[in-house]
Amino acid sequence: MYAIVEIAGQQFKVQKDQQIFVHRLEGKEGDKLTFDKVLLTEDKGKVTVGAPVISGAKVKATIVEHLKGDKVIVFKKKRRKGYRVKNGHRQYLTSIKIDSIGKAAAKKKAAPKKEEAPAEA
Repeated sequence: MYAIVEIAGQQFKVQKDQQIFVHRLEGKEGDKLTFDKVLLTEDKGKVTVGAPVISGAKVKATIVEHLKGDKVIVFKKKRRKGYRVKNGHRQYLTSIKIDSIGKAAAKKKAAPKKEEAPAEA
């Protein structure tokens, strides 16, 4: 079973017990998170697509750690002008572990009630 869920403005395909890196989230290590913007779920070949999200579906996760990504070097140069700028940054990330993917319960429509005809005496 997998789901496509929106976390911190990005879409991720997640499965149970998977560990992923997302943009820095609020919370401490060990905190439980719930994401309710589930866009798609798949369970044993049965695909459920939301419009735009599946109501009632939730993905539960736990924060494993906060960390920084690899350094990205940004180097700008204009030839023959003597212009060179070297810059870089490291992205702040959060590692989360997917605990469970909760499916939305299928909503059943209530059967229409039969109106009884008034009894005439």
